Parts: sequence; C-alpha cells; structure tokens
Amino acid sequence: MAGITRRTFAATLAGAPLALGAPQSTQGSLGARVKIDTERVIGDIDPKIYGNFIEHLGRCIDGGVFDEKSPLSDSHGFRKDVLQGAKDLNVGILRWPGGNFSSNYHWMDGIGPRDNRPPRLEMAWGTVEGNRFGTHEFLDYIGLLGAEPYICANLGTGSWTEAQQWVEYVNSSEDTEMTRLRKKNGRQQPWKVKYWGLGNEMDGPWQMGHRTAEDYGKFALEAAKLMKWTDPDIRLIAAGSSNFRTGSDWIDWNRTVLNYLKSHIDYLSIHLYVGNPENDYYNFLASSCELNDKIQTTEGLIRAAMDNDRSGRKLYIAWDEWNVWYRARGDAQRGRRILEERYNLEDALVVATFLNAFVNHAHIVKIANMAQLVNVIAPMFTNDKGMFLQTIYFPLQLFAKNSRGKALELFVESPKYKNPRFTEVPYIDASAALDNGTLVINVVNRHRDQPIDATFELEDKEFAGPVEIVEVNGPDIKAQNDFGASVVRPAARSAKADGRSLHCALAPHSYTLLKAKLA
Repeated sequence: MAGITRRTFAATLAGAPLALGAPQSTQGSLGARVKIDTERVIGDIDPKIYGNFIEHLGRCIDGGVFDEKSPLSDSHGFRKDVLQGAKDLNVGILRWPGGNFSSNYHWMDGIGPRDNRPPRLEMAWGTVEGNRFGTHEFLDYIGLLGAEPYICANLGTGSWTEAQQWVEYVNSSEDTEMTRLRKKNGRQQPWKVKYWGLGNEMDGPWQMGHRTAEDYGKFALEAAKLMKWTDPDIRLIAAGSSNFRTGSDWIDWNRTVLNYLKSHIDYLSIHLYVGNPENDYYNFLASSCELNDKIQTTEGLIRAAMDNDRSGRKLYIAWDEWNVWYRARGDAQRGRRILEERYNLEDALVVATFLNAFVNHAHIVKIANMAQLVNVIAPMFTNDKGMFLQTIYFPLQLFAKNSRGKALELFVESPKYKNPRFTEVPYIDASAALDNGTLVINVVNRHRDQPIDATFELEDKEFAGPVEIVEVNGPDIKAQNDFGASVVRPAARSAKADGRSLHCALAPHSYTLLKAKLA
C-alpha cells in the first residue's frame, strides 16, 4: 500500500531514531518543518466529516442515548448528560438505525404509541429489540442535537416498497396513507431528511441479506429509483466496501456498485476499523496510511466511473463507519453489554490521524461518521450515575469545533520510521484549515519517546497576534480515562509567532492543535 499523500519528505531513516537530512534543533533533538501556502487549497471542509453514529447495539441507544427509567433523562427519555456531551462534540451528521441492525429493521415497528410497539428478536447482536426508540424519537433527538439526520434503509431483509414508504412517511407533503399515518402519530409537517443509506455493509457475509456486488447493485438500483421518485431532493449513499478480509475483492465490489448506481447515488460508503492486537505502537500509529491509501483508490474508482458523465454531477466518499475497535470484538460479543471498548492515549492519536486524513482529502470525503456515540466503541461512556469522556472524544471535539473552511495542502518535512506494512512513516502527521483569516493546524507527533521541534512557515501570509495551542496528551501511551479520572485531556497554552514563522515543541505521543489569525 502507498504511504501518505500530499506530503514530501526530504529525510530518510538511517538506523538511529534521528533521520539524516531532517531539520534539527541546536540541542540535537528531532526537528520538522511544515510549510503553509494559503493559496494551495485542497477543497472545502464539509462539517459532516465530523459526524457520528447510533445503532440499536448494546448500550448505545438503550441505556446510552435513551433511558426512560434513568433520573438523568428528560421527559422524552433522552439522557441529558449524553445529549450535552454530543452537543459539545458539534456532531455534523448522525447516522441511524445501523449498522448491522438496519439489515433486519422494519421501520413501522418503531412508530405509534410506544407501549403498542412489537418487541422483536434482534439477530445482528443477539438481544430483543423493544422498538421504543424509532423514527420519531430519532428525529426528535436530532432536533435537540442540531445535527443533520442520516437514515440507513433496510436493504437486507427489507423491500423496495418498505424503503420508499419510509421516505414518503418522513418527507412527503402529499395527502397519502403514509403521511396520514405520520400525522396520526403526532407529526404534522414532514421532516425532510436529506441523507439516506442504501443498506449497510452488503458486501459482508456477516450481514443479513448479504449479496454479491452485482445482485446488490441491481437491488439497490430499484430502491434508489423509488426513493428519489418519492423525493428528488434526497441524497443517497450506496453501500461500498467494508470487507477487506483475505479473499475478498473490495476494489471490484466498489467498481461494480458504481457501475450500477452511479447515476442515482451521491456518495459511496466505505468502512474501516483498526486496532492494536499485537501491542505494536508504531505499527498501530501507521493505521492512517491504510486509510489514505483506500481513500485514493476509491477516489480513482469514482473518477473512472464518472469519466463519461457529462452532467457535471459529483460523487463523493462517505466514510460512515470508522474507529479503533479490536478489544471488545468477536463471536462472544452478543447481548446488551457488548463492544464496550475502553480507549487509551494511543487510540486518541490514531483518531487524530484519521481526522487529518479526512481533512487532507476534503475534496472527495464529504461525510464521515465515527462509530459510535456512547458506550459502544464510543467517545462517551456511562453508568447509572454519570458519564466520562474517553480519550478519543477530545481529538474529534477539537477538530469539529476548529477545523472548518478550506483544507490546505501542506509541505511537511519530517523524520520517518520504517514499518512492516509501509516503507516509511513520518513521525509528523498534519493537516490545516483556513477559515475567514484564521489558520488551524492539527499535528500528531507519532514518536513515542522524543519531542519534535517543529517550525511552521507561512509562504504568503504572516501570523497576527498570539497563537492558541491545545495539546492532548497523557502520562503514557496506555493511559485511560475513567469515572472521576481524566488523565488524558486537552491542555491549553499560547505562543508567540515571529512574522511568518512559528516554532513549537511537539511533545512525544501527542496531538496538538495550533490556531492563529493571519495578516
């Protein structure tokens, strides 16, 4: 696989940790240089790359987002602490109801009076689904959160008509059986949900309703036609690759799906989870190299599929499931207390590099959804008495609140290290955003033990005023947060720039955000 793109590195490793040819400080520590030209724009950063995802899985919705019996919940059953934590994340788009759950979810089970809704066997994760949180509850939650809703239709065990009628129920202003049913259930005006998924992970043999790429393409095409004929303003996301196992051909899956659906969809969905089961820090911290490679490959497939299209339509990538996930995983993860990963500092650093990748590919990645919001492989974790913020919460929050506007292409000169999967991996991983004269630079120092003295050089502007610096770090790479103990958290300070140049010591195993006005 290829290394990170949009980077040119002059240094090469020469046995010792210090890379020959790399910038060095006078004390002999590692050095790096980042050059910023505000006219080298990659694309517009879509706020929807800072999205999230809730699924009827474990304690994500029941016992997390929604807990009717908790004294911490409001009158609707929504946990107030979780809602506030989600608001503080600036969630751009929220995906629901799944995930694997969506492939056997029949949306009409989740409407009408809660006490009259039928409980169903939930076969994706091995529980009973009470259906007390359905379409109305999700969209009420969206109203409180202020995010864009994204509904994933059931293209596993569901039908074309079922998907079409869901769009009709949610979005139509016509007088029909579906809209009368919506009004009977308490909603007079349509919600006008814009983003709809054409199934979830249909390439995976673990998925209910799993199909070949050709069969999925044919089936999803008919669903797409009916859904868009119901509401031409919706945006459709096709189920691209999630199965990267040995023997699968994820590239051919995407190529085939695009061949069938390119004239009807707006996004191609990709999923990627990474982990560190071998306890190899440096290999784990190189995970975003794989992400970058898959983004490039998928972009190439989209460009090839659209080569003869003269309509001017654009197709984008929706990376609508991503995260670190490897501890709470496997066949034993069935029931209610499942997928409850506890994250550490190294996980937070990988999350920051993933977010850098999304910004650095802002021209093609327009949606990204961290999976999931609370308790289940999530940035927030609850019990009956309260909640704490996991380490991965802070990079996502800082990016979502600060990295807006235009993504800038950077020149990064950094020492590197060798890796079993990739020839060379730079210690410095960075992205930049420019919004109304404010520059934000996000930098991860992958080095476990050494600080890196970084120089940030403006090519066409000057720094104006103090530079705000926020660093996410902890006592060691395995440090975790817990109830009442946040050892990994942001720490703020400021620095003074010198005209076009800013010098900053990047601590070992750290993610650092730098924010400054430009003149």
